[in-house]
Amino acid sequence: MDALPPPLEPEQLRQWVGRAPRRMEDVAALTPARLMAATVDDTPRALQPGDALPPLWHWLYFLEGLPRAQLGPDGHPARGGFLPPVPLPNRMWAGGRVQWLAPLPLGAALVRLSSVQSVEVKQGRSGPLVFVTVLHALQADGQPCLREEHDIVFKGRSLPAAAATPELPAAVLREPWTPDSTQLFRYSALTFNGHRIHYDADYCRSVEGYDAPVVHGPLIATRLAGLAQRCLGAPLTRFEYRARQPVTLGHGLELVAAAQDGDGLALWAAIDEGAGVAMQARAWAAP
Repeated sequence: MDALPPPLEPEQLRQWVGRAPRRMEDVAALTPARLMAATVDDTPRALQPGDALPPLWHWLYFLEGLPRAQLGPDGHPARGGFLPPVPLPNRMWAGGRVQWLAPLPLGAALVRLSSVQSVEVKQGRSGPLVFVTVLHALQADGQPCLREEHDIVFKGRSLPAAAATPELPAAVLREPWTPDSTQLFRYSALTFNGHRIHYDADYCRSVEGYDAPVVHGPLIATRLAGLAQRCLGAPLTRFEYRARQPVTLGHGLELVAAAQDGDGLALWAAIDEGAGVAMQARAWAAP
């Protein structure tokens, strides 16, 4: 029988809110971007120094290369450092909101200030959930260029359940996509993501309850953001996304865009065989 986790102490977890921001520096190097193009683009683009980084590709930078001794059993950095020590075993990238203030050019010197914005404890169908929102503020060559709120959810081990399919508008563009193990490996390597759910099938089944390795939420979001920028024909100014349910290897996805009443574009990633929606998003671009 699995050992019971320590009790949740919401007030203790909220002590991480308001701590001094963590500062990291990097350079928007060309090589990771070119490798990313080979990973996510059906026809890799010829990127050059000075080109604006495609939407959400800033996740290639500010990578935290901790030694193995400082990792948790799931392959992520152990909790209690930058993130609060949530005593729940499973961690997921739940969604976020990104605002572009200026282009992020390849070759630029980057600075990121990060802080825990909120910690919320909720009760889900399968047990307690802890939502942690992290705020990132990026500068490129000394100029503010991006503001991001990143939502992380911690939960207990439970078998993934299909979410109800939301009411969706009429599609204007559909792109089929079948992720494979090579693409997941490359994306994990490019983002230095050691989370074992993306490559360790035995761990997926025996520890976190998935039937196969899980497709990265940020990889799905990146594909949706790229589709949005192509549809809108201009650089994105805002992008909001929410993961609705995990999708594992062996399933195909259909990336869908639809015109939205008013401004913006509605997007979603539909799982094959009517298995529901993996992620929903909305995007806006400058007029």
